[in-house]
Amino acid sequence: MKVVIVGGGIGGMTLACKLAVGGVIADVYDSAPRLEPIGLGINLLPHAGKVMQSIGVFDEIARRSVETYESTFFNRFGQHIYSEPAGLRAGYDLPQYSVHRGDLHQPMLERFIALAGAERVHTSHRCVGFEQDEHGVTVHFRDTATDAALPSVRCDILIAADGIHSVIRKQLHPGEGDPVYSGVNMWRGAAVHKPFLHGANMVRLGWLKTGKLVLYPIRNDVDGQGNQLVNWVVEIETPKYKAKRDWNKEGSIDDFIGAFEEMKFDWLDVPALLRSTQKVLEYPMVDQDPLPFWTLGRVTLLGDAAHPMYPRGSNGACQAIIDGDVLGRKLLGGSDALGALKAYEDERLPVTTQVVLTNRSTPPDVILKEVFDRTGDRPFESIGSVISPAELAEISNNYKKVAGFDRERLATTAN
Repeated sequence: MKVVIVGGGIGGMTLACKLAVGGVIADVYDSAPRLEPIGLGINLLPHAGKVMQSIGVFDEIARRSVETYESTFFNRFGQHIYSEPAGLRAGYDLPQYSVHRGDLHQPMLERFIALAGAERVHTSHRCVGFEQDEHGVTVHFRDTATDAALPSVRCDILIAADGIHSVIRKQLHPGEGDPVYSGVNMWRGAAVHKPFLHGANMVRLGWLKTGKLVLYPIRNDVDGQGNQLVNWVVEIETPKYKAKRDWNKEGSIDDFIGAFEEMKFDWLDVPALLRSTQKVLEYPMVDQDPLPFWTLGRVTLLGDAAHPMYPRGSNGACQAIIDGDVLGRKLLGGSDALGALKAYEDERLPVTTQVVLTNRSTPPDVILKEVFDRTGDRPFESIGSVISPAELAEISNNYKKVAGFDRERLATTAN
């Protein structure tokens, strides 16, 4: 079985490693000149951690990461709303890790090269389309730098893991509508800072109307003085957005810092942390309406190419990882390849559709909205007079069930 994967990001590399461990060596094509450790923070949730174990990279990722202690919620006045343990402290079999994207991706790339050989990774190949017949698929490429035509490639199975701007998705669904804007614009960055709280908290504070912030450390002791690299994401309601869907578009701190000037707490000076960031990136919070199908014959979609979603609940990368695991297991399962693609779609499309829709309506940070609405954006005397601990826990647990990482489900799922 000759498999071509278009896109060497997290989802594509998960699938490539899964297949290689099982004895099927795919060819991975990516438009980048080099697969470098780019990006910012990602959270590796326990269900995705199991996949990393199965392909032999979990320990190396753990070595480069920060083990998440708990998720912690505050209002914009610095008042504590809710905390819940993460990973092993929450009863999971594996820790939860906060990690730089490059520190997650690089071990997978190295693992694939060790199993398959560096010649199976083809860079500077921009996919421009495909054709298929009853015997196989022909994939067409152009050189990223020169736009010159490159030799077409013939394969049995084509997997599109080519991200939010997937050419293959557009070919499968030529009449698809525009991205769906949430009304929220995002800015992201990372800054070197001394540890705060437990030194391993996933913190969410404020709310979208006045300015929401998510922050967590992704590397320990980055300077030999005990300081961490702290990843942060700012989200603010913005009726219209000017940024394109480009994860690498630079933004300006002046566009949002005013919303956070008063957030100076005894555990963190928020405006000082934001101002210490060397490079700010801007991205509109957009997704796409769920598709009716991903698979057509010998071609299927994976990760952001299949289900671009709002980056909430630490789920964008994790769902791509689960896609790669499920598709890999189906292709290695001994059934015919076309049947494997359909079985993968039947399992994953309904699940990710529910995640996309839930991220629009009731993501885990809806806890912050509940408190914001019930208090009228004012300080409270006690959180118990606003919302009960049981209701807070129910909001969080319901999201875990939708996203597939509730503790009970993972306990009964084989690796």
